[in-house]
Amino acid sequence: MKKIAIFDTTLRDGEQAAGCRLGVVEKLKLAHQLAELGVDVIEAGFPCSSPEDFNAVQTIARNIKGPTICALSRAVMADIDACGQSLQEASQARIHTGIGVSDIHISGKFRDDKYGKTLEEKKATTIQMAVAAVKRAKEYTDDVEFYTEDAGRADPFFLFEIIEAIIDAGVTVVNVPDTTGYAVPSRYGKLINDIQKKVPNISKAIISVHCHDDLGLAVANSLAGVENGARQVEGTINGIGERAGNAALEEIIMALRTRYDFYQIDTQIQTKEFYRTSRMVAEAMGMSIPPNKAIIGANAFSHSSGIHVDGFLKERQTYEIMQPADVGFPQSKVILTARTGRHGVFHRIAELGMDLSAKDSDKIYQRFLNVADKKNEIFDEDLVAIMNDEIRNQPESCVLYSFQAHCETGKSPQVTVQLKFEKNRVEKSAKGDGPVDAAYKAISKIIGFSPKLLRYEIQAVTQGTNALGKVMVHIEHDQVKVIGKGASTDIIEASIKAYIDGINKLKGMGI
Repeated sequence: MKKIAIFDTTLRDGEQAAGCRLGVVEKLKLAHQLAELGVDVIEAGFPCSSPEDFNAVQTIARNIKGPTICALSRAVMADIDACGQSLQEASQARIHTGIGVSDIHISGKFRDDKYGKTLEEKKATTIQMAVAAVKRAKEYTDDVEFYTEDAGRADPFFLFEIIEAIIDAGVTVVNVPDTTGYAVPSRYGKLINDIQKKVPNISKAIISVHCHDDLGLAVANSLAGVENGARQVEGTINGIGERAGNAALEEIIMALRTRYDFYQIDTQIQTKEFYRTSRMVAEAMGMSIPPNKAIIGANAFSHSSGIHVDGFLKERQTYEIMQPADVGFPQSKVILTARTGRHGVFHRIAELGMDLSAKDSDKIYQRFLNVADKKNEIFDEDLVAIMNDEIRNQPESCVLYSFQAHCETGKSPQVTVQLKFEKNRVEKSAKGDGPVDAAYKAISKIIGFSPKLLRYEIQAVTQGTNALGKVMVHIEHDQVKVIGKGASTDIIEASIKAYIDGINKLKGMGI
């Protein structure tokens, strides 16, 4: 059976999605789950970009066993050195360096005459820089991957030339990215095929594909690359990433698995971990999964139309080409209520793949009972929201005791908030354009600063007027951006909890 390597860049390229930011603890938790999923390579970050990212890569390299741990760099010596230093404790380390290879990138990034006065001179300099970068990376590890940025728009003959040069310098994996999502499957597949035919030493390296989704073709282009000889695929969980995102790994892998009759290629991925991994990434990134998302969306295995339902009930395969269990969709139909009992609740939490320590169990169960009394039936999505709302990774310098909101038609709402802030019990009131605005102003009075609210997002976790509401806020202070999350059947309370969660994250970062 032919195998293809899966290179996951959720923690690096995925985190570059607008509004997303992961701390070291969150990255490590996701890295553990990616290892459970069975990916071959985890691209843990860009160490030279910040001390925190360096720390994240170093922590993952120290703690994660199984997958190769990879760090990204530009073709800059300081970047490569940072990668090498952050990966010292990895059992298997890879440095992923590279440079722009399209005329657009070369002309735009290397305008200074020191790189050459003509495009041809600049191209020659680009090859020299690429070779030097590979040689520097080889001082730290034998496993070096090189990205030929914007290969989808590059002059193919220059692309072949630079690939030959970097392989001679010792590259083990050649990444051929469609950086801007410009390629179409037939042309991208041909490019991969041409590289195999026209680069004399290509047999010494693995060809990798890394596609973006600007035209909605990232998965199709990736599969076209595989069909034409690529033996590593790069992407992210849920397809998150820059602009319109990256190729969704769950879609690529299930396409290869479901259509093995066509591709004759498989992976070592434990596909039953997709559901859990997808939800963990969505929650950590603050990016909801569209219900119609292929493979892992809430509607991926739902049937509504009379014709479809009738056919499905008679024979599942009439309208399903995969089974929900194949990707880890929960099969349990247990209905959770206030009368279910502790054992039933904690069993369901375990089935959903969520860890619960003994010290948190009483708190979670009490919160479960409080919500169950208000909305009668608790769904899986409610349990996830309750867990994420109650269990915090960072110290809580700010805790909600109570709030009181007064709203009257024609008058500005007034909210009084009582917090434990830095070991003191403090109460403040404020008026605002709405109760949430008033609450945030009251909290700002207590903490002594006013974080900038960049984004406020509210979502009903389940259906009905008594649904648990989940609020996510993106806030910024002193150029530090964080995501705060809160959940409650009372949307004002959920909003306050989200704001306080963000403030605790800011305080944890020294703000």
